[in-house]
Amino acid sequence: MLKSVIFIVAIILISGVQSAHGQFQIRLPKIPKIEKPKNPPDSSQPEPKMDTQPTRSEPEGRASISAASQEQPTVVKDTVHATAYTQGSYRGDFDVWSCTPRFEFRVNGPIPSGGQLYAEFTLPAGPAIKFDCRTEETQQGYVWSTSCGGPRVPEEQSSLYTGPISFAIRMRNELAGTDATLFTGKMKIEKASSSLVGPKAAKKFVYFVNHDWNLPIGYVYLTPSDVFGMKAPGLDFAFWIRGDYQGNFEPHLFYQGKEVGKKYLDGREVGKPGCDPEATIEPSQTVANTMPQKASWVRVRCNFFGILGWDKSGNAPGLFGPPYQLSANPGEYEIKVLRANRRARSIKFTVTQDGKFDNGIAAANRLGRDRVIVPVQIIGDQDGQWDRTAWKTEAFYGNPLQGFVAQ
Repeated sequence: MLKSVIFIVAIILISGVQSAHGQFQIRLPKIPKIEKPKNPPDSSQPEPKMDTQPTRSEPEGRASISAASQEQPTVVKDTVHATAYTQGSYRGDFDVWSCTPRFEFRVNGPIPSGGQLYAEFTLPAGPAIKFDCRTEETQQGYVWSTSCGGPRVPEEQSSLYTGPISFAIRMRNELAGTDATLFTGKMKIEKASSSLVGPKAAKKFVYFVNHDWNLPIGYVYLTPSDVFGMKAPGLDFAFWIRGDYQGNFEPHLFYQGKEVGKKYLDGREVGKPGCDPEATIEPSQTVANTMPQKASWVRVRCNFFGILGWDKSGNAPGLFGPPYQLSANPGEYEIKVLRANRRARSIKFTVTQDGKFDNGIAAANRLGRDRVIVPVQIIGDQDGQWDRTAWKTEAFYGNPLQGFVAQ
């Protein structure tokens, strides 16, 4: 243990010395926040967050964006997380649990003065239910992150319904007299037995939204360097799993059948790729152990610290030699991911002469940010049973991807 700590400290010191001399840098991973444990349902509790605070990701509120500027506000599609919040009662009966919808999403500005984001959902019977989302004026070139619904929806508007429901994310402006639809979709509500036992637990179901459609959809993208920006962007990728995140992922990058991007010091690898949970979608209460993977889905984000899209920084090679550059090695690539030392994912993409790999799917489907959408091959059984055809009709809540074919 002591040797490991000394080794890590040595690597950090070496990286710092290299930075001072303008030499090759290794991006070091960041430690994710630990989520709080769940509690029994109580409408008076603070609203739980679905989206963890990921590495280099925006918290709720305003942040700058690298995507192309928009004249009108647009919803970032892959940040829309629609789920069901389990209420601890139904029509005043605390022996019956019900649910209300909850939304979390990001909007590319501009959000004008007087603009108010709100969500609207429609059950098969009864009037539509609307509720506002926290909104602030946001200039063009910035993104606004928000959430709404869940415990903030009055209990008398809760429901016992399971099945598909339609919803819309809209923005009204009382100053301008406008009301525009930004995103429409459908969410599929399901329920499972809770972890409670006893005679009064019979009608205490936990509600959730099925997100199996996420699993075949992945992302590969370049991330600006903390020092040199897009003069030396790093290679990142993200994919979904079903079940809890256990921190046991090991990514590897292959080019023409050979692994690339590995660096060593004194016989040991340095700057190893790292993975963290980027987004977690799970029920607001604990389900019974009989529920496969506890109805939880996690988007995992991985960083290749020693691989760059290109290097135009003018930085001299350091102790570990020059970083691997995609632009200098165009062609077919494959990311292989081990999960608990077993093959779990395969992601393939093609790099052009300029070091880019955009296949046009994200742009064609107006994703709303600079990520390349790629098919993900799910290998093995660590995700348990899941719907392998859901992506065809349920992707992005009933907005299937044009030009996308799952592996």
